[in-house]
Amino acid sequence: MAQPFTLPDFYMPYPARINPHLEEAREHSKAWARGMTMVEGSGIWDEATFDAHDYALLCAYTHPDCDGPELSLITDWYVWVFFFDDHFLDIFKRTQDMAGAKAYLDRLPRFMAVQGVPEPTNPVEQGLADLWARTVPAMSRDWAERFAESTRALLAESLWELNNINEGRLSNPVEYIEMRRKVGGAPWSADLVEHAVGAEVPAGIAASRPMQVLKDTFADGVHLRNDLFSYQREVEDEGELANCVLVLEQFLGCSTQQAAELTNDLLTSRLQQFEHTALTEVPALLLTHGADPRSCLDVGLYVKGLQDWQSGGHEWHLRSSRYMNGAGGAGGPGGGPSVTDGPLGIGTSAARLLESLAGSLPTRARRHGNVPHRPVGHLPVPDVFMPFPLRLSPHLDAARENLVEWAARTGILDAVPGLPGSEVWSEEKIRDYDLPLCAAGIHPDATPEQLDLTSGWLAWGTYGDDLYPVLFGRTLDLAAARIATERLSLFMPLEQGDPGPPPSSALERGLADLWQRTAGPMTPTDRRTFRTAVEEMADSWLWELANQKQNRIPDPVDYVEMRRKTFGSDLTMSLSRLSHGLAVPPEVYRSRPLRGMENAAADYACLLNDVFSYQKEIQFEGEIHNAVLVVQNFLDCPPDQAVTVVNNLMTARLQQFQHIVERELPALYDDFDLSTESRRLLDGYAAELRDWMSGILNWHRGCRRYDEASLLRHHGVAAPEAALSEAALPPVRIPAPLTGLGTSAARLTEALRVGSPL
Repeated sequence: MAQPFTLPDFYMPYPARINPHLEEAREHSKAWARGMTMVEGSGIWDEATFDAHDYALLCAYTHPDCDGPELSLITDWYVWVFFFDDHFLDIFKRTQDMAGAKAYLDRLPRFMAVQGVPEPTNPVEQGLADLWARTVPAMSRDWAERFAESTRALLAESLWELNNINEGRLSNPVEYIEMRRKVGGAPWSADLVEHAVGAEVPAGIAASRPMQVLKDTFADGVHLRNDLFSYQREVEDEGELANCVLVLEQFLGCSTQQAAELTNDLLTSRLQQFEHTALTEVPALLLTHGADPRSCLDVGLYVKGLQDWQSGGHEWHLRSSRYMNGAGGAGGPGGGPSVTDGPLGIGTSAARLLESLAGSLPTRARRHGNVPHRPVGHLPVPDVFMPFPLRLSPHLDAARENLVEWAARTGILDAVPGLPGSEVWSEEKIRDYDLPLCAAGIHPDATPEQLDLTSGWLAWGTYGDDLYPVLFGRTLDLAAARIATERLSLFMPLEQGDPGPPPSSALERGLADLWQRTAGPMTPTDRRTFRTAVEEMADSWLWELANQKQNRIPDPVDYVEMRRKTFGSDLTMSLSRLSHGLAVPPEVYRSRPLRGMENAAADYACLLNDVFSYQKEIQFEGEIHNAVLVVQNFLDCPPDQAVTVVNNLMTARLQQFQHIVERELPALYDDFDLSTESRRLLDGYAAELRDWMSGILNWHRGCRRYDEASLLRHHGVAAPEAALSEAALPPVRIPAPLTGLGTSAARLTEALRVGSPL
């Protein structure tokens, strides 16, 4: 069978090494698989199939430094996880037996215990019980809980794939990346790396953003690479829909080859995000936590272990009969050259390193090549999909006046003492920005007091986002910015009645006032949850400053996930969740459908803001944190094509929101056997998110913050007769055809220009 596309040139800067205990692991794993009835007797694998897949080779490449018994244990885990994948496919995906699949998956967590497990009824249950008892006792309770959660996600989220197959539904790119991490199992692999290298990441450090980014980028790298190699088997043979090549092919309306090249570009970007985080954020994290030498060594070994996994996993994909790799002389389409034409003996992966590093230079240069404050002109806003009706609070006019008075009282309209030119907001600007219009749309049923509070939080967050570039963007003093950010927690005391210290700035005064009015009636748990949401938004401003200092346009996936925090989505949604009280169990709020619903709504609003604010941020503020710019950089395309892609993604996320509300929430209610009151509250929460999105769209259309005339006025620029406009700008041209790693996006741009259905 001809391959559907030629495998692209992969970025792989680390040489693969192989564990000397490979044969020991091969012999042990086959005996173990026979003992678990996975080989010869399961109806899933025979001995020839097991030998051809060679999972011991995978583990010998991905864990090159562990001893023989450890390599055998790790190999058994991978035999088990691949058997589970094939077993689930054969028994449930091919038959689309949803009820049977759910019952099967519901039993498996019971085997993640050292004692008291039930009698296994199939090889998957038997293998899990055996492996858990051999693995967990050597690690801490914190690690065991993390590993159990990763294993549960790997198992349970298989239903998401099955649901999509049953409905014939292809996910959108953002949803796919998020869900692939859980279904694909790479976070589970990352946890096993700690066991294999004998180095456990301390619990406090493991929960931090940099370590989570390392795990996420590692997972994305593993899964995107697997999607390229497994496209033919999954899509053409198994009817699978969870494959990034297929997702991009359908979303962008491009050819399979172009989608494969873009998947590889995204893979490269995620690997480089891993490197960026490991080199710039992890050392600072260890200093901040005061990590001792042993903890620093453990973190270093863990990072190295993840790198070994990436390079080793790539080498295994080149050799395994499980995947499309040109093995056996198949070559590319039409018998052309394949990725395996280069040197492939043990130790020869290093021969490809220089070519890999050199090939990535164009994309690296483009990522750091942004020209701040360049004139971009007005970017026309496309037709925006919004199926939900707008409702507005009747208390809007009063809230407008109350907000101006509040801002003046807290000092938000004043200059920062000792900093000339720091009048971030004025009365004219705060009236033009009209945050109460946003509050009136997202909270239409609020009392007058509640509407004032919502308006205040929106104004405080927007003011902080505007203030940080003025205070710290000029000097890029990240140490001072971190101190200022850490001080904000002082004005959100967890003890009821604690006034906190005297504030020393308008930002602190505004926060102290809002916190006392908001958190007073909350329980201690709710206050902690809400404070975390505020802290994460403030921390995201530091992330923006760090990128600004490096003039680094963010990686697309990291940008979307951090944008939810910089936009304050978690903060406003947290307020809504907490208002529902204790009638809804917390595990329901942590469930995939609820988190998926919230993330889809948040992404719609964040991307919407980026479309409206493109000129304000790129031209007037010298910003790099804008989805249109991120897409423009990643696809190497003009702004008008980038905004079309962003608008299509907004639409896809909103349609996903509708799908979750209509199809997944009712099933969730039944799964948790929720009470009538809990169902009513969650239906109401979904309705609030509809108001949230339609209200935000209405505010963008109605405020005077983003239109060109207001921008010129706010920045003291006289509007010339031919103001900076799109028509006055030279057209953006894509150079002649390019070749090499990272240049496929230029060819995609040309394809889009001549007739894509985007």
